[in-house]
Amino acid sequence: MSFFTPKLGIDLGTANTLVFMPKKGIVLNEPSVVAVSEQDNKVLAVGNEAKHMIGRTPESIIAYRPMRDGVIADYRVTEAMLRYYFNKALGKWNFFKPEVMVSVPAGVTSTERRAVIEASIKAGAKNAYIVKEPILAAIGAGIPIQEAQGHMIVDIGGGTTDVAVISLGGIVSSTSVKCAGNRIDQAIIDYVKKTFNLAIGDKTAEQIKIKIGSAVFMDDELEMTIKGRDYLTGLPRSTTIKTNEIVKAISKELNEMIRAIKDVLQETPPELASDIIDHGITMTGGSSQLRNLTELVYRRTGVKAVLAKDALYCVVKGTGIALNHLDTYKRSIISKR
Repeated sequence: MSFFTPKLGIDLGTANTLVFMPKKGIVLNEPSVVAVSEQDNKVLAVGNEAKHMIGRTPESIIAYRPMRDGVIADYRVTEAMLRYYFNKALGKWNFFKPEVMVSVPAGVTSTERRAVIEASIKAGAKNAYIVKEPILAAIGAGIPIQEAQGHMIVDIGGGTTDVAVISLGGIVSSTSVKCAGNRIDQAIIDYVKKTFNLAIGDKTAEQIKIKIGSAVFMDDELEMTIKGRDYLTGLPRSTTIKTNEIVKAISKELNEMIRAIKDVLQETPPELASDIIDHGITMTGGSSQLRNLTELVYRRTGVKAVLAKDALYCVVKGTGIALNHLDTYKRSIISKR
């Protein structure tokens, strides 16, 4: 380990990519989007710049999301995106090759894992370490994962919901379902289409979810005016939508997440299950910030759920901590020189 090897922790997400640098904290938080020109396949913009182009591009520019359901869907574009993020995060130090630690969903196959390692090395990393997201989320949420105690982590991102029971630094039982923030947005789009005959984009759907969405019915509802294109006349139109309509619209997706939690609880050894009842379920990831989601989990499972502090940043903070203590966490790290 030379003095000049910078280290980067990367939460390579379906919706956002976050980069963490030990001693500096989170140096980068941008959408996982790349804009590519169709003619010569050149990367035009990455991250925030590219996200502004989504849904607004002329035909010759395509805005790609190279990560789908938490895994690499487009290898070349992911590599270009990683290279851009490495350079941006390292700034003037970018002639030193960094050691990187990248998060992957708990249910990822060995092929998908290798793709992440190779994309990182090709993008300019010296070494790449791969760690499963629930472990990083637990470390970042401040859970003492090395102890002989069961802790349950539910990490809900854009593409995947990862549920895992962790004890002694390893995953005892886990599952990963491809149902998370993006699917909730899609459900809202479908509902608005069916109910109001209105076409809205992903961005609007996401705003609805954040501003008025909830996981359980609310007595004093929030409401919001949404604008979109009328399917019948083709003209722009606006309408009002309320919280409880959203609850109905996304109930199928929420049920799928709850089912994943129940599945893992059913596979958990009894000793650890009693630990989980004591400690509760820790929820991390951006989409776990949905209003009243912890309440829904409690109602359906009978186990109290707590939203971790800085839920969105737990995984990336976990990479930062794990990078500083590689030897402590080496049981849960898969590395590749």
